Amino acid sequence: MAVNTKTQVVYRKPEAKDGARVWELIGDTGTLDLNSAYCYILLGDYFNDTCMIAEQDDKIVGFISAFRSPRNPETLFVWQVAVASSHRRQGIAKAMLTGLMNDKACHGVRFIETTVSPSNKASRRLFLGFAEEKSIPSTVTVGYGAEMFPGGTSHEEEPLFVIGPFFNDI
Repeated sequence: MAVNTKTQVVYRKPEAKDGARVWELIGDTGTLDLNSAYCYILLGDYFNDTCMIAEQDDKIVGFISAFRSPRNPETLFVWQVAVASSHRRQGIAKAMLTGLMNDKACHGVRFIETTVSPSNKASRRLFLGFAEEKSIPSTVTVGYGAEMFPGGTSHEEEPLFVIGPFFNDI
């Protein structure tokens, strides 16, 4: 008889001290743009109300970074979603997104925006599936073209996904 020794995944707000471990998680994905460790420290310090960590057995296994648009506070821009390869396809990304949207920091948010490169099929499934499951309209429009990224890089375009409007809790 097999015994499950894993504890439950715990969802919480990040802190500045989580920055280095978040940086490692992002780097380990192999698909997301790795920003400086300092960026992730700042997210945990200044933007932690709209970010979330998934943790299991004291290991960060998921991270979502987002912020409310300064131009339109009814819009939450989701910047990065990362899940450790050992924990993918377990609903962690969706749980982080749902938990974030139900948090008081997102009260009054009516739209989610994000950019997702065409090759990032997991994120495309996450956002389009989230909208479909909740019966929320979604559109994909022009976001940031590949030509906007520094020369010499092979960065894909980043189409803009808009989910909403929605009017009640997710």
